[in-house]
Amino acid sequence: MRRQVTALVWRAVLAAGLVCGIGLLPWLTRTDPALTVLKARSADRDPTPEVLAGIREQLGLDAGPPHLLARWLRGLVHGDAGDSWISGTPVLPDLARALGVSLLLMALALAVAALTAALVCARTLRLGARRRLGGRRRGGTGSAMTAALPEFLLASVLATVVGVQLGWLPALGWYGPAWTVLPALALGLPAGALLGRLLDDLLPGAFGEPWALAAAARGLPGRRIARQALRRCVPALLPNLGLFVVGLTGGAVAVERVFDIPGLGRATLQAALAQDLPVLQAGTLALVLLAALATGATRLAARLLTGPALRDGALFSLHRPAPPGRALPPLLCGAALLAVTVAGLARDPLAVATGQRLEAPSAAHPFGTDALGRDLLARVGHGALDTLLLAGAITVVALVTGVLLGLVPRLSGPLVDTVNAVPPVLVALLVTAVAGSGTATPALAVAAVAWAPLAAHTASLLAQERATLHITATRGLGAGRGYLLRRELLPAVLPSVLRHALLRLPGVALALASLGFLGLGAQPPSPEWGLLLAENQPYAERAPWSVLAPAAVLALLGAVAVTAAGALRRPRRRHRTPVPEAPPAGRAAGAGRKTLVEAG
Repeated sequence: MRRQVTALVWRAVLAAGLVCGIGLLPWLTRTDPALTVLKARSADRDPTPEVLAGIREQLGLDAGPPHLLARWLRGLVHGDAGDSWISGTPVLPDLARALGVSLLLMALALAVAALTAALVCARTLRLGARRRLGGRRRGGTGSAMTAALPEFLLASVLATVVGVQLGWLPALGWYGPAWTVLPALALGLPAGALLGRLLDDLLPGAFGEPWALAAAARGLPGRRIARQALRRCVPALLPNLGLFVVGLTGGAVAVERVFDIPGLGRATLQAALAQDLPVLQAGTLALVLLAALATGATRLAARLLTGPALRDGALFSLHRPAPPGRALPPLLCGAALLAVTVAGLARDPLAVATGQRLEAPSAAHPFGTDALGRDLLARVGHGALDTLLLAGAITVVALVTGVLLGLVPRLSGPLVDTVNAVPPVLVALLVTAVAGSGTATPALAVAAVAWAPLAAHTASLLAQERATLHITATRGLGAGRGYLLRRELLPAVLPSVLRHALLRLPGVALALASLGFLGLGAQPPSPEWGLLLAENQPYAERAPWSVLAPAAVLALLGAVAVTAAGALRRPRRRHRTPVPEAPPAGRAAGAGRKTLVEAG
């Protein structure tokens, strides 16, 4: 009970600090809030001293941020989040509608993600049900490329091709069930591909546990064993699923912008840009509460799925030695990525040729040209140099931070929830307010949130590994915490977390690209990939190569990451339970019964 109260107090302190930090946003940016509000209300009105003074008096800006925050909190206690500084309407009704839209979109995206994850894991489940996982090599290049697709680019392609050219589904607005399909696909496909890869990484260990071997020997149907193996692995991924819930609700800004959806992410972004503090604070608080509810729900679901084995230390380790992936695919994908980068570096990314606007790929311009006639291969190559190095550095920092904080879940758990509740766009605005705008701003913003999924994954895997039988036995023999951590827990968990970090590498590059797409990252004429996608997205229908080139390189980066992750293997070989090959189909049940009789 004491631990729960401490965690609740820590969570409340973090939420209060976040809301207070947002309340200082106009003053941190060293801009006049009255001028920002005037521009948002009426861009054509002259900012005379009298007009600005009237806005300050109306909003109470002269009293300072402590007074404004205290007034907002007093109203919030009585169910009143104040009025919007821009529209003058009450905040809560509009926020409730935006939250309802985002929750519906999140639920549909999760359904798409679950179906996508099931397709990614289908081969492993099928082979495991037939007891033929021995010697299976890791694959998943297709799922990696899907996970690496930028959500905003996928949304643009779906809207242009399916919605406009083919006319199968409506592409803009939010008026009924038909308008939900394309946004749900744009959000759910990349998320499902990533979750499927993480789940597929754990399933071989579940099929190799003694209960699965005994069930197969007893002659139980393979489908039933596969369902139990899935149930065994899901609790380790539930914390990341909770992070996806909040991320899909508040972080779907680009998708909501493409499809013109009045969701919470878009409302929060607009409020942040206009410095509409009542809307921004209420929206952030709603995301923090949603993160707390999602965390509580995932923890409860994990306990229900795992049962008393987690408490009693009766689990088996899921982290067993597995055949490494083929070395050739990562080498080929890496060579292709390197070739594109080197070929682009040999060209001028800033040379403008207006007479060659939007030219199709040719021998002179293998990737075509953009709207200013600039060579896309040159821009992709020069952008790769900055994007890849920056994404790699951020991934390393996120991995180290995530592992260290994952070792102390009582401290990091509420911190992970709070950090994940803040959309990266809002983090970028806060970083810009504190550190100023520049090339380092998107990197700092992404690094501030990139560690959270790795910390949650580390804490979840460590909790399950601590409850395994061999850890209980080693502890009973007198091993101390330091020995268990160095020799047992970290060697078992680190390979999975490292593979997760590699799978996140395209996501880090994607986050940088998303900020560039929204205008919060690199500025023209920089060849950064997100800016390339943003600049060429209006020409996607007329010149699809202008957006397909940077998108293909992002997908290639995803292929490199997942194939390299599959090539990793755990060197430790203790506690390994061999996975027998399947007997002939006609003698499977009989052979199982004979084995049990002989063993008895």
